[in-house]
Order: sequence, then structure tokens, then C-alpha cells
Amino acid sequence: MTALTLSELCAIIGEALDESLAPSYWVKAEVSSLSLKGGHMYMELVDGKTAKMRATCWSGTQELLMAYFESETGQSLQAGMKILAEVEPQWHAVYGLSLSIVNIDPSFTVGDIARQRQQTIAQLQADGLLDAQQLLPLPTLIRRIAVISSPSAAGYGDFVHQLEGSPYRFETQLFGATMQGEGAAKSIIAALEEIGNHPAEYEAVVIIRGGGATTDLSCFDDYTLCAVCAQFELPVLSGIGHTRDVSVLDLVAHEALKTPTAVAEWLIHRMDEQRERLESLMLRLQRTAERQVLIKKHRIELLEQRLAACNPERIYRMGYSLLTKNGRPVRSVRDIQKGDVVTLHLADGSREATVNE
Repeated sequence: MTALTLSELCAIIGEALDESLAPSYWVKAEVSSLSLKGGHMYMELVDGKTAKMRATCWSGTQELLMAYFESETGQSLQAGMKILAEVEPQWHAVYGLSLSIVNIDPSFTVGDIARQRQQTIAQLQADGLLDAQQLLPLPTLIRRIAVISSPSAAGYGDFVHQLEGSPYRFETQLFGATMQGEGAAKSIIAALEEIGNHPAEYEAVVIIRGGGATTDLSCFDDYTLCAVCAQFELPVLSGIGHTRDVSVLDLVAHEALKTPTAVAEWLIHRMDEQRERLESLMLRLQRTAERQVLIKKHRIELLEQRLAACNPERIYRMGYSLLTKNGRPVRSVRDIQKGDVVTLHLADGSREATVNE
């Protein structure tokens, strides 16, 4: 039996693969892991639990493909995404069989993302959560705000600056979280749970993310995150800083604005409206009070006229008089007897008299 060296066997395998395989294949797979090093993108592609292979997108190709992928999908390539890629099988005596990615069809990923998004929306609808936030009443004045954002995000700075420039005093507390990429959904949920430990300290929750280059937004379509927001006991306002699409989080939020600055403007405008309503109410109260004073004054004048009409002095001047006995009016001839002393009241004074008959 002739023995081969391992290198010789690897060379035979390489030659056999070259002869039997096409130069490239289009493959559907899920990206289970991804890392970038030295300009090269290293991935692990899987097909459920039935297949797994290493794949590499070399630096020269990687930059062009990723720029094209982001421009078409609005997201960066990340673990968990399903892709349709053109790959070249490669055999290496040390590293074994792997794939070299030379092209990606972003329309396949867009379709898969859209399908997943629709599934999330349908599940939220079936669970009665899609409109749950709308059942929460908004506080008349929203001043104490819990903010979930990356502390270093420009959008967070814009949000705070906009509020500070208003004539109102807002109180904000930042709950830092990762706002993009893998682990973002769990990070935002953790921030919500922290706020939920003392909800009475806040009147609303604001979830904001700055703009800038197009980056991953898929975390805002995560079912668990959206379900937590939908069931949160405080109103949730979103300002994720995107203009391309509406995220599922936007759909479940009580109020969805495009940018962090737009959220701040909404809060300020609401304060303006409440101030105008208060001023209008005060004006109505003032007018009502003035009308009540006029009505009361008119009634008093009428009573004074009636009292004046019943004044005894007026009756005396008309030729009438009042007869009293022991300080009490005499209303009948039966009330006086012969010899009684009575008083006769006239317009210009009174006189006592004795009853003779």
C-alpha cells in the first residue's frame, strides 16, 4: 500500500474540487456570526442546523459590497440576517474548505426583513398589543421625562439642547443603552425595566437615536422590545432618527416622531398648547365672574327698588299713618280698648293718643 503525505492528500482534494465544482454558486444562507478585521469580513454561514461553513469577503470586495448592501437595504449586514450571496468554494490545506463571497443580492435580504417585520406586526396585532399604548392617557403637562439613548449620540445632545432653549423647565434623566446592532434590543429593554422600577418619577419615556450614516435599525423591529414598549405603563415617544421607513417600534409607540429634535419640539408644542388652554380658561373664568357680578348687582338694584317701594316713610308721605300699641302695629279695632294709649306715626313724626271711645 502506497502512503500519501497529508499535503499530497490535500492537493488531490483540491484538484478534485477544482475539476468537479463550478467557479461560483449563488447560495441562500443565514449569517450566524460576523467580524471585521484588516478590512476583511469573516462570517459563518448556516442553513438551520443542517449545514455550516466559513465565508470570507476580502477587503477589496468587502468595501464595495457593503456600501451597495447598505444603500439598498438601509441597514448594515449583521448576524441573524439571511442573504443570497455568490460564493467561490476554496480549499486550503491548513484551513480546509471555505467560501469566498464575491457578490450579494440585497433584494433577497430586503424581502426577508420585510417578511419578518410583517410577521412581528401580525403577532403584535394578534396579541392585542399594537394599539395598547394608545389607551394610555397623556399627562396634561409632560415635564419629567425618562430618556433612553446612547449617552454619546448627537441626537441626544440635540434633544436636550432643544428642551433647554424653550421657556419651560423640563426634567430629563438619561438611561444609557446601545441603540444599534446586535444586543441593542436587550439593552433598550433593560433600560425600560430600570425605569419601570420607579414609574411615578416620570410622566413619559422617550426613546431616541441620532441620525448620521445609515446603520442598523432592525433592533426596532424586534418583537420582544416592541411588546415591552406596548405594555409599558408610561406613554412611550419614539424619535429614532430615520426617514426611510417606519419601524415596528414607531407603530406601537404612543407618539412617533422622525428625529430626537422633532420629539423635543413636540413636547414644547404640547406645553404651548396647555399654556394657551390655561390662559383661555382663566379668561373664561374672569368673564364668567364679571357676568355673575353684573347679575348680582342687577338683582340687588331690583331688591333696593322693591324695598324703596315698601318703605313706610313713602307710605306716610302719601297721607297714610301707622297706629301702634306697646310698639306693635294695631291691625284691628278689637286690639284697642277705651283708655289704651296708642301711638300715631306720620311722615314728619309721631304722636301719642288716648282712646276715649
